[in-house]
Amino acid sequence: MKFRNAALIAALAAVAGASQAAEPVIGLITKTDTNPYFVTMQKGAKQEATKLGAKLLTAAGRFDGDNSSQVTALENMTAAGAKTILITPGDSKAIVPTIEKVRKQGVMVIALDSPTEPASAVNALYATDNYQAGELIGEYAAKVMKGKKPVIATLDLFPGSPVGAQRHNGFMKGFGLAAAPASSNELSKSSEIVCSADSDGDQAKGQTAMQNCLQKNPNINLVYAINEPAAAGAYQALKQAGREKGVAIVAIDGGCKGVEEVQQGIITATAQQYPLKMAALGVKAGVEYAKTGKMVSGYHNTGVNLITDKPIAGVESQGTKFGMRMCWGNR
Repeated sequence: MKFRNAALIAALAAVAGASQAAEPVIGLITKTDTNPYFVTMQKGAKQEATKLGAKLLTAAGRFDGDNSSQVTALENMTAAGAKTILITPGDSKAIVPTIEKVRKQGVMVIALDSPTEPASAVNALYATDNYQAGELIGEYAAKVMKGKKPVIATLDLFPGSPVGAQRHNGFMKGFGLAAAPASSNELSKSSEIVCSADSDGDQAKGQTAMQNCLQKNPNINLVYAINEPAAAGAYQALKQAGREKGVAIVAIDGGCKGVEEVQQGIITATAQQYPLKMAALGVKAGVEYAKTGKMVSGYHNTGVNLITDKPIAGVESQGTKFGMRMCWGNR
């Protein structure tokens, strides 16, 4: 009887083990869990995990750039059995040693949205081509100027950010100004850019930055903003100064609120990216790795579209109806 009970217990344990093995464990670590962009990313990952029968673990930094929380999450998820971890690195350099440590334990690590530095620290990257997104709005802005002398303010992210540099430099190249390549993390400069300020992608900081730029040069007629919250802040500063009708504002992101601001004329054009798609593709790759042992590698472009209701010949774009169908975040 004891032998039979022991055999039964062993059989049940084997079934339980097989059941657990059949459920891949995927981790997702975002920069924050409050930004609508990353909330959408979590939504995309959860939907795909449910669809494919995977268990999803989630974590986030307390703020953008919170490396210590992301380090802890990587370690905890690895200990919890995650074989693939998706991460939007808050600090592209500081997170690398921990990524290298968990990869040595057999974990596949995929960066979403933002690359690590070096990019080779992860197995793969699923992201917007931020340089291309910058080029799109730069090319559009150049035509909006219609030959007028450009007096440009740039509301950037923060120093050393690969995403911030790629968007800024891509904008400059698209506009026709000399700019560093996508591999550079330094912001290029030009005499046409009369003011550059960090906004951290925040509306209030964007407003303050624009106020300071207007004090420096009240003749600004074009604003490049790292994202739509910063662009909205710039608009408020321009409105307070009575200048909102004489300045074009271009941005990047394509969130629902941002697309609405394009409809309202607050933002002239924005380049839309697709965080839900990034997360879904990452989860799919993780499940494939769990089932077959096949790892993904390299960069995977998840697409970008210029959104505006003021199309210009020679610049490919979509209207805000398309933008609202494809947008993310609160409507």
